[in-house]
Amino acid sequence: MSAALIDRRGPCPVAVRPGEDYLWCPCGCSTSQPFCGGSHKGAGLVPFRFHAERDEPLYFCGCKRIHTPPCCDGTHESL
Repeated sequence: MSAALIDRRGPCPVAVRPGEDYLWCPCGCSTSQPFCGGSHKGAGLVPFRFHAERDEPLYFCGCKRIHTPPCCDGTHESL
């Protein structure tokens, strides 16, 4: 796989909990988006580990073209 698949052209809202780790899917193949489901194996991409410091809603990237993983930075607006 040379480039990640676009899961959606917008962010994925997630209510994260403090102290929890989340594995963001960078390849777009996971069936449990925006999180890793192991579909990246052999794709040359690895999941991004995010550790939540506080209880808050975050917007994880869905387009997989982000420059600052794992949260949306608006890159999807240029696709």
